[in-house]
Amino acid sequence: MLKIAIIGCGKIADDHVSVIQGIESCEICGVCDREELMSRQLAQRLGGVKTFSKSSELLSSCRPDVVHITTPPQSHFNLACECLEAGSHVLVEKPFTITALENEEVLRLALSKGLKFTVGHNHQLSPVAIRMRERIKKGVLGGDPVHMESIFCYAFAQGPYGKALLGDKNHWVRRLPGGLFHNVISHGICKIAEFIGDDNPKVVAVGSISNELHRLGEREIIDELRVTICGANGSTAYFTFSSQIKPARHEFRVFGPRNYCLADHTHQMLIVGPVRNYKSYLNYFLPPMLLGWQCVRNGLCNIFQFMKNDFHMDYGRRKLFRQFYRAIREGTPVPIPYKEILITARIMDGIIAQTRGKHFD
Repeated sequence: MLKIAIIGCGKIADDHVSVIQGIESCEICGVCDREELMSRQLAQRLGGVKTFSKSSELLSSCRPDVVHITTPPQSHFNLACECLEAGSHVLVEKPFTITALENEEVLRLALSKGLKFTVGHNHQLSPVAIRMRERIKKGVLGGDPVHMESIFCYAFAQGPYGKALLGDKNHWVRRLPGGLFHNVISHGICKIAEFIGDDNPKVVAVGSISNELHRLGEREIIDELRVTICGANGSTAYFTFSSQIKPARHEFRVFGPRNYCLADHTHQMLIVGPVRNYKSYLNYFLPPMLLGWQCVRNGLCNIFQFMKNDFHMDYGRRKLFRQFYRAIREGTPVPIPYKEILITARIMDGIIAQTRGKHFD
């Protein structure tokens, strides 16, 4: 039985709890938050587990096997190190740490202690991400990736979070070095990190405040980001973060020397490009029909998985947790390779260094 503790009892902690409760041979042994009311409320929903206001007391009293860190990112590094020092494996919500240097220190500490960690990049374990990875491993691209395009959008209108951020000048997101995008873009950057083929790729980034936020009087939050990323092996990538692209898109495209793949995360749809061009007018008829059939097949596949009760909103998070717990129990690979977590942090460092305090109005 794995003993699981949670530090940080906000909204995302509820999502973690619902997944943990559906995994066999796990139990939540304690919850912790500096705001005691938050930890007590979560404990009540869990049936009365132990509550703490200090992480040190939780670690010494519960001695958890795994700690889920679901606090604001500014505290991730110190809490991860504290938990590792206490002998607990850690699962940290995104972004993993504020800087790549902090990431490297967590990696060194975990390796020295013989412990494991992972990050909450649950989209990397979604059905469409898994299918894309399998097709690429089978050689559908015809070689190593040549170019990638990752789009990750943010909708201020969805839920109270965006409104709270705009209305609170002291919101913790504003205190992040990269502000809003610092808190969310690792979901899109990690997809590039998986395939870029360079431990420390070059980054060129431009950020801006959208006209919509200007009309609302906002002068701090960068909500439009355009990034070019170059690997030493010649591979390149574009990353787009936007609050203005509507409907909001979350997709990743990989181009190879022979073909391309598109993972549409918004609709859980995988499209593989036509392998060849046809002669004459056939080139305008046959490829569109083949691509259309792929769309239909994706829809049918999603319906079939849904009917099997194997297609749900939290699929990626459940897969992530299960694989991480299995890695702890059986020594299998962690769900998100450490190298990818580190490359993601380095790319984000480059973006923040070029946009912090600088944006185009």
